[in-house]
Amino acid sequence: QVQLVESGGGFVQAGGSLRLSCEVSGRAFSTLHMAWFRQAAGKELEFVGTVNWPGDRASYADSVKDRFTASRDNSRKTLYLQMNSLKSEDAAVYFCAAKRAEGLALKVVTDGYEYWGQGTQVTVSS
Repeated sequence: QVQLVESGGGFVQAGGSLRLSCEVSGRAFSTLHMAWFRQAAGKELEFVGTVNWPGDRASYADSVKDRFTASRDNSRKTLYLQMNSLKSEDAAVYFCAAKRAEGLALKVVTDGYEYWGQGTQVTVSS
């Protein structure tokens, strides 16, 4: 069973930065598509960003492009989300998600995720 544990959320002022982490266990990291999603209060879950296993392909929501960067440390089986220039509208619970790949996770996948972490709260004050 794939397990995901997020950390790194917290309180930050607008314009500041945070880095989220997601530690993975239960399956070879190279065979998992990984992504970040978020859900703001009263809103639907939305895709934030994803990066493939080699780290050479990524995709982001337009709302976070050029501010957020997803990355993977394959030796640590950890997914990261570096968030810069945070805005009040970035405040949300952020979730790490995983999906089993057919072979190695070489593609960029933005939906159909199977496994979810417990979420970590990001609060941004304006």
